[in-house]
Amino acid sequence: MCGIAGYSLVGGSTAPRTMAAQALLAGIAERGEDAVGYAYRSPGEDDAVIAVHKRQTGASGLIDDISVPDTASQVLVHVRDFTKGHPSFDVNNHPIRHGAVVGIHNGVIANDEEVLERHGFEREWPGMTVDSEAIFALVEESANDPRSLEELHGTMAAAWLDERDPGTLFLARGIGRPLWIGESREGVFFASTSAALAVVERSLRIGLAHRELSEGTLLRVCGGHVVSERSFQPDHSFREERTLPAVRSQYEGEYCLQRMAVIAAWTMA
Repeated sequence: MCGIAGYSLVGGSTAPRTMAAQALLAGIAERGEDAVGYAYRSPGEDDAVIAVHKRQTGASGLIDDISVPDTASQVLVHVRDFTKGHPSFDVNNHPIRHGAVVGIHNGVIANDEEVLERHGFEREWPGMTVDSEAIFALVEESANDPRSLEELHGTMAAAWLDERDPGTLFLARGIGRPLWIGESREGVFFASTSAALAVVERSLRIGLAHRELSEGTLLRVCGGHVVSERSFQPDHSFREERTLPAVRSQYEGEYCLQRMAVIAAWTMA
């Protein structure tokens, strides 16, 4: 059971970028400890380029080292509890890339190999085996058409950035995994749980309007605003062999929440 989170901020937002990412990471830290990572659009001449940072550790091994430029407005955060694609091979860890798309995923895609073969997709890296790549290969080919996600057999909550569409964050929920968004004057925040959004509220001292996305929903978020909400028909026939608990590492969660309280108190003093 992985954890995903991130944000899209409005132009002129004064929200502290790094601390917002740290708060989201602390909020999802308990959901996996096999790997951790984050991504953002690099500021500068080519603002389409997406910078990716990841480590084979739990969130406690990254929370103090996250660094998001003050000019960045879109961020993805992930903690991994791996099912396919061993975390010792770093390209299997999230955020993962396929072509122009960089994304994060919580869930299991059971037919990833069939999807890749059917479309003639090549793996982004030789030896890469993570099932999540099928999601991002499909949306890369279809230019982010939600109907492409109907090919997937499995569970999914996902978010991605597309270097061909620099102003946009995409959020999608299939079946079997939660996905929450919180909207405010600063922008749109998202996470696997409403509790993770509450960590953002406490840390940044802002209020968020929480709502859980319905299954079969794709959001397009631009400049801190939801600009479109489209539906697709996920495959409801999938059944997991066993139900995974949401809390996969109590220690990671407890440590990161305590550390976040210290960071917030010092930063917002």
